[in-house]
Amino acid sequence: MRIDKFLKVSRLLKRRTVAGKAAKGGRVKINGKTVKPAHEVKAGDVVELGFNSGTVKFRVLAVKETVRKEETSSLYEIISE
Repeated sequence: MRIDKFLKVSRLLKRRTVAGKAAKGGRVKINGKTVKPAHEVKAGDVVELGFNSGTVKFRVLAVKETVRKEETSSLYEIISE
């Protein structure tokens, strides 16, 4: 799954366009490398997501096309904020 779609499905970012802009702006890293919106993400990857107030680092646990709001936390685990 593309990183921009994963960020939207997991509800870490509200919209896919926002996720795409974050990746284009160099705010998304997977396993230490800055990536573009089309980069494929898989279970086990460590993702860093930069915000104005800091960064969130999390590990991808599962990749699913659709998830209910209550189940989004099963897709990732926060490593550090």
